[in-house]
Amino acid sequence: MKKYVIAVLVDNKPGVLMRVTSMFTRRGFNIDALTVAEVEDPRYSRITITITGDENTKNQFVSQMRKLFNVQKVQVLGDDVTVKRELLLIKVANSPMNRPDIMAAAEIYRAKIIDYSREVMSVELTGEPVKIDAFIELMKPLGILEMCRTGIVAIERGKNTMLNQE
Repeated sequence: MKKYVIAVLVDNKPGVLMRVTSMFTRRGFNIDALTVAEVEDPRYSRITITITGDENTKNQFVSQMRKLFNVQKVQVLGDDVTVKRELLLIKVANSPMNRPDIMAAAEIYRAKIIDYSREVMSVELTGEPVKIDAFIELMKPLGILEMCRTGIVAIERGKNTMLNQE
């Protein structure tokens, strides 16, 4: 099974996200991550979706998305031409014993300590999903109390944009 990152340009109107996500349910697609935001032109929003499956699953997903009203463009973002990032906010148990490990990991991973108390340290990390996964694995033995991830945001390298491509 492979992970696919799919960018969908939609009209920035109420109800569009509901129509898109209800298609997932009707067709039985499982979504790994989904992010949505307005783009440089306020008439549109961009939905970045990560799915896991085979080539057939990806093709069916793209085909179904293109049929939806208010969907302007669907693009599968290839690994070789895409910059992907994710944001992690994580709370880790803070004690005199594990504090040096948390601080060292944050420095090595170029993370930021965004909240600090005697009991808890909150860390912000941005990077590729593999970097986020590695940091989480490193924090597990130290005592993860809570975490949230944004899901992948991705953009194609170079001058092409979703609005200027045919």
